[in-house]
Parts: sequence; C-alpha cells; structure tokens
Amino acid sequence: MKLSVISYLVITTLVLTTVAIFAALGFSFDYIFFLTVIGEVLLIYSVYSVLSDYYTTDKKFKDFYEDHPIKKEEDKL
Repeated sequence: MKLSVISYLVITTLVLTTVAIFAALGFSFDYIFFLTVIGEVLLIYSVYSVLSDYYTTDKKFKDFYEDHPIKKEEDKL
C-alpha cells in the first residue's frame, strides 16, 4: 500500500513533535536521538515526495478563490 504525500507529512510532524515533548520531559538521550534521526530522514523523504509528486491541475491564477469569486476587470465594465 502506497501512502499519500500528506500521510508522510503528518507522520513526520508527529515524530518531530514527539521529540520536542520527550526533550521537555527529560527522557533518555538515546530515545531523543533515535527519534531525531528518524524524524530527519522522514523530513527529507517528505520534502522529496512533495517535490517529485506527479500532480497536475487545470486551475490558473485567475481562478484564485473558488468559494469567493473575485470579479474580473472585464466583468466590472
């Protein structure tokens, strides 16, 4: 099963947040170091997967917000 890109980002966020919590609570250096290394690897892989993800859209900058359309200059005249 292939995980989506957002799944990698969520997992990375949880791991690195856990590192901060463990450091604040005074956990053993071994656990903190191990999670930090895993978090760094996950972060690099997450960035790589976001940048290399094949994603296309037909939206243009002029579409901007779809839920609150902005009148175009041609429509105002």
